[in-house]
Amino acid sequence: MTTTTPPVAQRREKKISAHGIERIDPYAWLKDENWQQVMQDPSILNAEIRTYLEAENDYTKAVMQDTEGLQDTLYKEMKGRIKEDDSSVPSRDRPFAYYVRYRTGGQHPIYCRKPSDGSGEEEILFDGDKEAKGKAFFDIGDCEHSPDHQYLAYCIDDKGSEFYTARIRDLQTGEDLEDAIENMTGGIEWAADSNTLFYATLNDKHRPDKVFRHELRTSRSADTLVYEEKDPGFFIGIGKTESSRFIIISAHDHETSEVHILPADDPKAVLQCIQPREPKIEYEVTDIGERFYILTNCDDAEDYKVMQCPVSTPGREYWSDWQPHETGTLVLDLLAFAQFLVRLERVDGLPRIVITELKEDGSKGDEHIVSFDEEAYALGLIDGYEFDTQVVRFSYSSPTTPAQVFDYDMVKRTRTLLKTQEVPSGHNPADYETHRLMAPARDGELVPITVVHKAGLPLDGTAPLLLYGYGSYGHAIPASFSTSRLSLIDRGFVYAIAHIRGGMERGYRWYKQGKLDRKPNTFNDFIDAGEHLISEGYTSRGCIVGHGGSAGGMLMGAVANQAPELFLGIVADVPFVDVLNTMSDDTLPLTPPEWPEWGNPIESKEAYGSIAAYSPYDNVRAQDYPHILITAGLTDPRVTYWEPAKWTAKLRANKTDDQLLLLKTNMDAGHGGASGRFEQIKETALNFAFALKIAGLS
Repeated sequence: MTTTTPPVAQRREKKISAHGIERIDPYAWLKDENWQQVMQDPSILNAEIRTYLEAENDYTKAVMQDTEGLQDTLYKEMKGRIKEDDSSVPSRDRPFAYYVRYRTGGQHPIYCRKPSDGSGEEEILFDGDKEAKGKAFFDIGDCEHSPDHQYLAYCIDDKGSEFYTARIRDLQTGEDLEDAIENMTGGIEWAADSNTLFYATLNDKHRPDKVFRHELRTSRSADTLVYEEKDPGFFIGIGKTESSRFIIISAHDHETSEVHILPADDPKAVLQCIQPREPKIEYEVTDIGERFYILTNCDDAEDYKVMQCPVSTPGREYWSDWQPHETGTLVLDLLAFAQFLVRLERVDGLPRIVITELKEDGSKGDEHIVSFDEEAYALGLIDGYEFDTQVVRFSYSSPTTPAQVFDYDMVKRTRTLLKTQEVPSGHNPADYETHRLMAPARDGELVPITVVHKAGLPLDGTAPLLLYGYGSYGHAIPASFSTSRLSLIDRGFVYAIAHIRGGMERGYRWYKQGKLDRKPNTFNDFIDAGEHLISEGYTSRGCIVGHGGSAGGMLMGAVANQAPELFLGIVADVPFVDVLNTMSDDTLPLTPPEWPEWGNPIESKEAYGSIAAYSPYDNVRAQDYPHILITAGLTDPRVTYWEPAKWTAKLRANKTDDQLLLLKTNMDAGHGGASGRFEQIKETALNFAFALKIAGLS
């Protein structure tokens, strides 16, 4: 049954005191006392809370009922731009070439291989559609074949809570072994013997804290603890160097890291720490020959540099500069080959690839840059299985250019186009224009904005504009191609991305200026970007729809509080809006690791004050707000469902307008929303239908 009367959550005042300051939280009851169990079994959610969430869902459905035809049209459009039987470019690993493909109508990937010499038929290793049958949610973590190609280890989450279970499939028989590893992170690494694998487990607070070694055909209880992280503020991860010589176990928060290694061909060896953690020093390690290459910010290398040392003496006292630090040139990633070291860098907000040939002693030989011509674009290195090769694979796209995959010969300096993203319903890049603007921020900084719109669109301020932003964790939003956003652009919207502080679009300095007590720069930049777009004629005041998710959803909450008159609407996906309460609760999964990003309001009165000044939930007040659509996931361990629910309840109780306020909670999913490539499109269709509805274009 649907209703057009908005639900009203009960106020149940809870007093909270910290640092001699008292505040009232009227909706704290929406947090289920057994939330940890709810993530693993959503059916046990408190009945009163479920009733409220379902009432909000019913209200959203009723209000958006007049757009159901539009949502269906948008869905069909966006689906029509996807090649349903698409496949990845095969990646060679000695006798086989491995790839992922989809079947027409299929929601999930199918993992396959063929003989690399082209002599044999396709072999399906793991059929995601078949395995997902009957499950409301289904997500595949790692799906990795063993070095001898005899086994496949795969990790599955069927609740959206990011608790994965790993199983091992015998590729000769097609049957799974009895091995089952539960409550893990979704990542695995094989040792060289193809009989041993490493994995990390999650504790009762949903934090990865232990790495185990598992031998095939043995019970989980017999697994050996390899590493345990005692600091609740550190995450752990596992990996392998490109040479496959070393297993990597990393421990890190948002500004400090520590790397441990062991030989992949000696899985029972004792872990060796490369360099013990030092506050605010980050480093990553790869190897070529008898040398480690280290990407690090040590020695005040704010934009990172590359160092080297002998494999036999990996401690920091043996590190020496290989690629010195250069302010303004942010080194993002390293990819190692037997005779080359490849760097992905960002300069002036745009990425580039730098190829360096190595001399026998590991020092630099010839070096060159792979160049690109468009005004704004996205670039990424693609890992392969082969180490001793002169070919590196990379991806390229722009807001108007569909994704392309190239093989680049590092000796001949030639690129071969392997694949261009197909748009079955058709796409002409000339129908669209992309521009890179620089918006003056209120403190004199220049904020990059990527803009895409229909060619010839008059810049007279009449167009509605969707402005996307994130601005946290140093994450840079790429200027990449999206088939979905064309549905908005084709209906007259301008689409813009504000590359605000808190990301690393303009180097590590850009990130530091948007975290901790400087977090307000993130919100100011977004508002100032909107003002600049208005001044340049792309839109007008009150015609902007802001969009962001997770920490970008926090951005949406902050700007809605601070500059509501700028926006026609806000779309906030799984928004991190209850910042002060979450950062004050050290039992939540992400809280201790997040303190370097936001501050620790438990220990620091100053951090408490700075967070309290912008936390969206705490700053809701009696004023007019734009139209707002909020989404949530019941089993989300990153932004727990009660954050958007509490924010919705408080907004509805305080706002002084008649604008739409909608909350849609996915009762079968977590942070990433619905599983399956087409189900995710339905969520995008809802967001876009909301934007078009409030803009009068539905």
